[in-house]
Amino acid sequence: MPVELAIIGGGAAGMFAAAVAAERRIPCLLIERKARLGSKVLMTANGRCNFAKDISAEQFLADVGPAASFVAQAVRECPPRKIIDGFKSLGVRLRRMADARMFPADGKAATIVHAFGDLLRESGVPILTNCPVMGISPQKNGFAIATKNFTLCAENVLLATGGVSYPKLGSVGDGQRFASELGHSLVPYRPGLIGIETSDPRVTRRAGRRFEDACARVVVRDGKALYEYRGEVDCETFGLSGAAIYNCQRFIEHYLRERPGSRVEDIAVEAMFERESVRVTRPRPRPLKEAIVTIGGVSLDEVNPATMESRIVPGLYFAGEVLDIDGPTGGYNLTLAFATARRAVASMS
Repeated sequence: MPVELAIIGGGAAGMFAAAVAAERRIPCLLIERKARLGSKVLMTANGRCNFAKDISAEQFLADVGPAASFVAQAVRECPPRKIIDGFKSLGVRLRRMADARMFPADGKAATIVHAFGDLLRESGVPILTNCPVMGISPQKNGFAIATKNFTLCAENVLLATGGVSYPKLGSVGDGQRFASELGHSLVPYRPGLIGIETSDPRVTRRAGRRFEDACARVVVRDGKALYEYRGEVDCETFGLSGAAIYNCQRFIEHYLRERPGSRVEDIAVEAMFERESVRVTRPRPRPLKEAIVTIGGVSLDEVNPATMESRIVPGLYFAGEVLDIDGPTGGYNLTLAFATARRAVASMS
Protein backbone atom coordinates (compact mmCIF):
# COMPACT_ATOMS: atom_id res chain seq x y z
CA MET A 1 0.00 0.00 0.00
CA PRO A 2 1.38 3.42 -0.86
CA VAL A 3 1.68 6.03 1.87
CA GLU A 4 -0.67 8.95 1.36
CA LEU A 5 2.09 11.57 1.52
CA ALA A 6 5.86 11.34 1.21
CA ILE A 7 7.69 14.48 2.33
CA ILE A 8 11.18 14.70 0.88
CA GLY A 9 13.46 16.91 2.92
CA GLY A 10 13.69 17.13 6.70
CA GLY A 11 14.48 20.83 7.04
CA ALA A 12 12.21 23.64 8.16
CA ALA A 13 9.55 23.10 5.48
CA GLY A 14 9.62 19.32 5.73
CA MET A 15 9.38 19.17 9.51
CA PHE A 16 6.54 21.69 9.55
CA ALA A 17 4.72 19.81 6.79
CA ALA A 18 4.97 16.56 8.73
CA ALA A 19 3.63 18.28 11.86
CA VAL A 20 0.65 19.66 9.91
CA ALA A 21 0.01 16.26 8.31
CA ALA A 22 -0.02 14.63 11.75
CA GLU A 23 -2.43 17.28 13.05
CA ARG A 24 -4.76 16.65 10.10
CA ARG A 25 -4.40 12.87 10.35
CA ILE A 26 -2.83 12.54 6.92
CA PRO A 27 -0.58 9.44 6.92
CA CYS A 28 2.86 10.60 5.89
CA LEU A 29 6.51 9.62 5.75
CA LEU A 30 9.35 12.11 6.20
CA ILE A 31 12.55 11.36 4.26
CA GLU A 32 15.84 13.18 4.93
CA ARG A 33 19.16 12.66 3.13
CA LYS A 34 21.29 13.64 6.13
CA ALA A 35 21.69 11.68 9.36
CA ARG A 36 19.49 14.09 11.33
CA LEU A 37 16.64 16.50 10.80
CA GLY A 38 17.05 20.25 10.60
CA SER A 39 20.75 20.49 9.79
CA LYS A 40 20.44 23.92 8.17
CA VAL A 41 17.97 25.15 10.80
CA LEU A 42 20.64 24.46 13.40
CA MET A 43 22.91 26.94 11.59
CA THR A 44 20.45 29.80 11.21
CA ALA A 45 21.31 33.11 12.87
CA ASN A 46 24.69 31.75 13.95
CA GLY A 47 23.01 28.84 15.72
CA ARG A 48 20.39 30.96 17.50
CA CYS A 49 17.50 30.41 15.03
CA ASN A 50 15.64 33.60 14.24
CA PHE A 51 12.53 31.70 13.14
CA ALA A 52 10.07 34.59 12.64
CA LYS A 53 9.47 38.31 13.01
CA ASP A 54 6.59 39.48 15.18
CA ILE A 55 4.81 41.56 12.55
CA SER A 56 1.51 41.38 10.72
CA ALA A 57 1.03 39.26 7.63
CA GLU A 58 0.61 42.40 5.51
CA GLN A 59 3.85 43.93 6.73
CA PHE A 60 5.58 40.60 6.16
CA LEU A 61 4.35 40.45 2.56
CA ALA A 62 5.38 44.05 1.91
CA ASP A 63 8.90 43.24 3.14
CA VAL A 64 9.18 40.04 1.07
CA GLY A 65 8.80 41.86 -2.22
CA PRO A 66 8.95 39.90 -5.52
CA ALA A 67 7.29 36.65 -4.40
CA ALA A 68 4.66 38.31 -2.20
CA SER A 69 1.70 37.71 -4.51
CA PHE A 70 2.52 34.02 -4.83
CA VAL A 71 2.84 33.39 -1.06
CA ALA A 72 0.09 35.81 0.03
CA GLN A 73 -2.57 33.18 0.77
CA ALA A 74 -0.10 30.91 2.54
CA VAL A 75 1.24 33.73 4.73
CA ARG A 76 -2.18 35.12 5.60
CA GLU A 77 -3.32 31.66 6.72
CA CYS A 78 -0.08 31.03 8.62
CA PRO A 79 1.22 34.48 9.62
CA PRO A 80 4.28 35.03 11.82
CA ARG A 81 2.21 35.45 14.97
CA LYS A 82 0.48 32.09 14.41
CA ILE A 83 3.91 30.46 14.11
CA ILE A 84 5.06 32.19 17.30
CA ASP A 85 1.97 30.98 19.15
CA GLY A 86 2.57 27.48 17.80
CA PHE A 87 6.03 27.26 19.33
CA LYS A 88 4.70 28.64 22.60
CA SER A 89 2.09 25.87 22.63
CA LEU A 90 4.93 23.34 22.35
CA GLY A 91 6.47 24.76 25.52
CA VAL A 92 9.28 26.64 23.76
CA ARG A 93 10.22 29.77 25.70
CA LEU A 94 10.78 32.65 23.32
CA ARG A 95 12.60 35.97 23.22
CA ARG A 96 11.44 38.99 21.24
CA MET A 97 14.13 41.42 20.19
CA ALA A 98 13.62 45.19 19.96
CA ASP A 99 13.28 44.93 16.17
CA ALA A 100 10.59 42.20 16.54
CA ARG A 101 12.82 39.26 15.58
CA MET A 102 11.91 36.09 17.46
CA PHE A 103 14.36 33.55 18.92
CA PRO A 104 14.18 30.68 21.37
CA ALA A 105 14.88 32.23 24.78
CA ASP A 106 17.96 30.06 25.33
CA GLY A 107 19.48 31.25 22.05
CA LYS A 108 19.84 27.70 20.75
CA ALA A 109 18.52 26.60 17.37
CA ALA A 110 18.57 23.03 18.67
CA THR A 111 15.60 23.96 20.88
CA ILE A 112 13.47 24.54 17.78
CA VAL A 113 14.65 21.35 16.07
CA HIS A 114 14.08 19.31 19.24
CA ALA A 115 10.56 20.74 19.55
CA PHE A 116 9.80 19.45 16.06
CA GLY A 117 11.44 16.09 16.85
CA ASP A 118 9.41 15.65 20.02
CA LEU A 119 6.18 16.59 18.27
CA LEU A 120 6.76 14.20 15.36
CA ARG A 121 7.75 11.37 17.67
CA GLU A 122 4.69 11.85 19.86
CA SER A 123 2.52 12.02 16.74
CA GLY A 124 3.95 8.75 15.43
CA VAL A 125 5.28 10.18 12.18
CA PRO A 126 7.73 7.70 10.61
CA ILE A 127 11.05 9.32 9.70
CA LEU A 128 13.77 7.99 7.40
CA THR A 129 17.12 9.72 7.89
CA ASN A 130 20.42 9.08 6.12
CA CYS A 131 18.26 8.22 3.12
CA PRO A 132 18.93 10.26 -0.05
CA VAL A 133 16.21 10.00 -2.65
CA MET A 134 17.64 9.14 -6.07
CA GLY A 135 14.60 9.74 -8.25
CA ILE A 136 10.82 10.13 -8.46
CA SER A 137 8.68 8.48 -11.13
CA PRO A 138 4.95 9.07 -11.70
CA GLN A 139 2.90 5.88 -11.50
CA LYS A 140 -0.75 5.05 -12.15
CA ASN A 141 -1.82 5.83 -8.57
CA GLY A 142 0.94 8.15 -7.38
CA PHE A 143 4.71 8.03 -7.42
CA ALA A 144 7.57 5.58 -7.04
CA ILE A 145 10.33 7.07 -4.89
CA ALA A 146 13.68 5.41 -5.44
CA THR A 147 16.38 5.45 -2.77
CA LYS A 148 19.77 3.76 -2.94
CA ASN A 149 18.53 0.56 -1.32
CA PHE A 150 14.79 0.36 -1.92
CA THR A 151 11.78 1.94 -3.63
CA LEU A 152 8.59 3.05 -1.92
CA CYS A 153 5.29 4.33 -3.23
CA ALA A 154 3.27 7.41 -2.31
CA GLU A 155 0.00 8.89 -3.51
CA ASN A 156 1.40 12.44 -3.14
CA VAL A 157 4.91 13.86 -2.89
CA LEU A 158 5.92 17.11 -1.25
CA LEU A 159 9.34 18.42 -2.25
CA ALA A 160 10.81 20.36 0.67
CA THR A 161 14.50 19.93 -0.08
CA GLY A 162 15.63 23.55 0.25
CA GLY A 163 17.90 25.57 -2.01
CA VAL A 164 21.41 24.86 -3.23
CA SER A 165 23.52 26.78 -0.73
CA TYR A 166 25.33 25.05 2.15
CA PRO A 167 25.49 21.67 0.32
CA LYS A 168 27.26 20.06 3.31
CA LEU A 169 24.01 20.50 5.23
CA GLY A 170 21.99 18.64 2.59
CA SER A 171 20.84 21.45 0.30
CA VAL A 172 22.26 20.03 -2.90
CA GLY A 173 19.45 20.78 -5.36
CA ASP A 174 17.77 17.37 -5.28
CA GLY A 175 14.27 18.79 -5.34
CA GLN A 176 15.01 21.10 -8.23
CA ARG A 177 16.52 18.18 -10.17
CA PHE A 178 13.45 16.01 -9.52
CA ALA A 179 11.17 18.86 -10.60
CA SER A 180 13.19 19.40 -13.77
CA GLU A 181 13.10 15.69 -14.62
CA LEU A 182 9.32 15.83 -14.23
CA GLY A 183 9.01 18.70 -16.69
CA HIS A 184 9.34 21.82 -14.54
CA SER A 185 11.33 24.91 -15.47
CA LEU A 186 14.03 26.19 -13.13
CA VAL A 187 14.82 29.86 -12.59
CA PRO A 188 18.63 30.28 -12.56
CA TYR A 189 20.21 30.36 -9.13
CA ARG A 190 21.60 33.52 -7.57
CA PRO A 191 23.11 33.97 -4.10
CA GLY A 192 20.73 35.67 -1.68
CA LEU A 193 21.66 37.12 1.74
CA ILE A 194 25.40 36.94 1.38
CA GLY A 195 28.46 39.08 2.00
CA ILE A 196 30.28 41.15 -0.62
CA GLU A 197 33.98 41.28 -1.32
CA THR A 198 36.23 44.32 -1.02
CA SER A 199 39.89 44.90 -0.23
CA ASP A 200 39.27 48.43 1.07
CA PRO A 201 41.69 48.86 4.00
CA ARG A 202 39.02 50.67 6.01
CA VAL A 203 37.21 47.34 6.04
CA THR A 204 40.02 44.80 6.19
CA ARG A 205 41.81 46.50 9.08
CA ARG A 206 38.59 46.14 11.09
CA ALA A 207 38.14 42.44 10.25
CA GLY A 208 36.35 40.69 13.07
CA ARG A 209 34.43 43.75 14.25
CA ARG A 210 30.65 44.12 14.20
CA PHE A 211 28.76 47.41 14.06
CA GLU A 212 25.23 46.88 15.38
CA ASP A 213 23.62 50.16 14.36
CA ALA A 214 25.17 50.69 10.95
CA CYS A 215 23.60 51.47 7.62
CA ALA A 216 24.04 50.12 4.12
CA ARG A 217 22.43 51.24 0.91
CA VAL A 218 22.41 50.46 -2.78
CA VAL A 219 23.16 53.46 -4.99
CA VAL A 220 23.48 54.11 -8.71
CA ARG A 221 26.17 56.18 -10.40
CA ASP A 222 24.52 59.52 -9.78
CA GLY A 223 24.36 58.74 -6.07
CA LYS A 224 20.61 58.08 -5.95
CA ALA A 225 19.75 55.49 -3.31
CA LEU A 226 17.63 52.58 -4.55
CA TYR A 227 17.48 50.74 -1.24
CA GLU A 228 18.60 51.30 2.34
CA TYR A 229 18.71 49.10 5.42
CA ARG A 230 19.86 49.88 8.96
CA GLY A 231 21.26 47.02 10.99
CA GLU A 232 24.40 44.98 11.53
CA VAL A 233 27.48 45.44 9.37
CA ASP A 234 30.38 43.04 9.94
CA CYS A 235 33.90 43.63 8.69
CA GLU A 236 35.52 40.44 7.39
CA THR A 237 38.86 39.52 5.88
CA PHE A 238 37.06 39.17 2.52
CA GLY A 239 34.93 42.32 2.85
CA LEU A 240 31.53 43.07 4.37
CA SER A 241 28.71 40.96 5.78
CA GLY A 242 25.90 41.33 8.33
CA ALA A 243 22.15 41.90 7.97
CA ALA A 244 22.41 45.32 6.32
CA ILE A 245 24.82 44.00 3.67
CA TYR A 246 22.87 40.78 3.14
CA ASN A 247 19.66 42.65 2.41
CA CYS A 248 21.44 45.04 0.05
CA GLN A 249 22.93 42.14 -1.89
CA ARG A 250 19.52 40.46 -2.10
CA PHE A 251 18.04 43.71 -3.44
CA ILE A 252 20.76 43.90 -6.09
CA GLU A 253 20.15 40.33 -7.28
CA HIS A 254 16.42 40.95 -7.70
CA TYR A 255 17.01 44.38 -9.24
CA LEU A 256 19.30 42.91 -11.89
CA ARG A 257 17.00 39.94 -12.54
CA GLU A 258 13.93 42.13 -13.03
CA ARG A 259 15.79 44.61 -15.27
CA PRO A 260 17.70 42.60 -17.92
CA GLY A 261 19.38 45.71 -19.32
CA SER A 262 20.87 46.70 -15.96
CA ARG A 263 24.48 45.94 -15.13
CA VAL A 264 26.24 45.43 -11.83
CA GLU A 265 28.79 48.01 -13.03
CA ASP A 266 26.12 50.70 -12.59
CA ILE A 267 25.51 49.87 -8.92
CA ALA A 268 27.45 50.38 -5.69
CA VAL A 269 26.94 49.49 -2.06
CA GLU A 270 27.69 52.13 0.54
CA ALA A 271 28.25 51.07 4.15
CA MET A 272 28.30 53.65 6.93
CA PHE A 273 29.81 52.74 10.29
CA GLU A 274 32.03 54.34 12.92
CA ARG A 275 32.03 57.67 11.04
CA GLU A 276 33.34 55.94 7.93
CA SER A 277 31.56 55.69 4.59
CA VAL A 278 32.82 52.86 2.41
CA ARG A 279 31.65 52.53 -1.19
CA VAL A 280 31.99 49.17 -2.94
CA THR A 281 31.62 49.60 -6.68
CA ARG A 282 30.68 46.62 -8.84
CA PRO A 283 29.81 44.64 -5.69
CA ARG A 284 30.81 41.00 -6.01
CA PRO A 285 28.98 38.51 -3.79
CA ARG A 286 30.63 35.60 -2.06
CA PRO A 287 30.08 32.14 -3.64
CA LEU A 288 26.56 30.72 -3.87
CA LYS A 289 27.47 27.82 -1.57
CA GLU A 290 27.86 30.34 1.28
CA ALA A 291 24.52 32.08 0.75
CA ILE A 292 21.98 32.04 3.56
CA VAL A 293 19.23 31.59 0.99
CA THR A 294 19.02 30.69 -2.69
CA ILE A 295 17.33 33.01 -5.15
CA GLY A 296 15.89 30.95 -8.00
CA GLY A 297 14.51 27.42 -8.15
CA VAL A 298 11.26 25.89 -9.37
CA SER A 299 9.35 28.45 -11.46
CA LEU A 300 6.30 29.85 -9.69
CA ASP A 301 4.42 29.97 -12.99
CA GLU A 302 4.16 26.18 -12.85
CA VAL A 303 2.87 25.92 -9.26
CA ASN A 304 -0.63 26.73 -7.99
CA PRO A 305 -0.24 29.21 -5.10
CA ALA A 306 -3.59 28.14 -3.62
CA THR A 307 -2.37 24.57 -3.14
CA MET A 308 1.41 24.55 -3.78
CA GLU A 309 0.65 21.73 -6.24
CA SER A 310 2.38 21.41 -9.58
CA ARG A 311 0.37 22.59 -12.57
CA ILE A 312 2.25 19.98 -14.61
CA VAL A 313 2.29 16.85 -12.43
CA PRO A 314 -0.82 16.23 -10.29
CA GLY A 315 0.02 15.07 -6.78
CA LEU A 316 3.43 16.79 -6.73
CA TYR A 317 3.71 19.63 -4.22
CA PHE A 318 6.40 22.12 -3.20
CA ALA A 319 7.29 24.06 -0.07
CA GLY A 320 10.06 26.41 0.97
CA GLU A 321 13.29 27.28 -0.74
CA VAL A 322 13.01 24.65 -3.48
CA LEU A 323 10.68 27.20 -5.05
CA ASP A 324 11.78 30.53 -6.48
CA ILE A 325 10.82 32.36 -3.28
CA ASP A 326 13.02 34.19 -0.83
CA GLY A 327 12.82 36.94 1.74
CA PRO A 328 15.11 39.34 3.58
CA THR A 329 17.10 38.32 6.62
CA GLY A 330 15.30 38.42 9.95
CA GLY A 331 13.21 35.24 10.15
CA TYR A 332 11.41 35.72 6.83
CA ASN A 333 12.74 32.64 5.06
CA LEU A 334 11.84 30.20 7.83
CA THR A 335 8.37 31.73 7.99
CA LEU A 336 8.06 31.29 4.21
CA ALA A 337 9.07 27.64 4.58
CA PHE A 338 6.53 27.05 7.35
CA ALA A 339 3.68 28.89 5.62
CA THR A 340 4.08 27.23 2.21
CA ALA A 341 4.42 23.82 3.87
CA ARG A 342 1.19 24.34 5.76
CA ARG A 343 -0.63 25.51 2.62
CA ALA A 344 0.55 22.44 0.68
CA VAL A 345 -0.56 19.92 3.32
CA ALA A 346 -3.80 21.76 4.11
CA SER A 347 -4.78 21.58 0.45
CA MET A 348 -4.59 17.78 0.58
CA SER A 349 -7.18 17.41 3.35
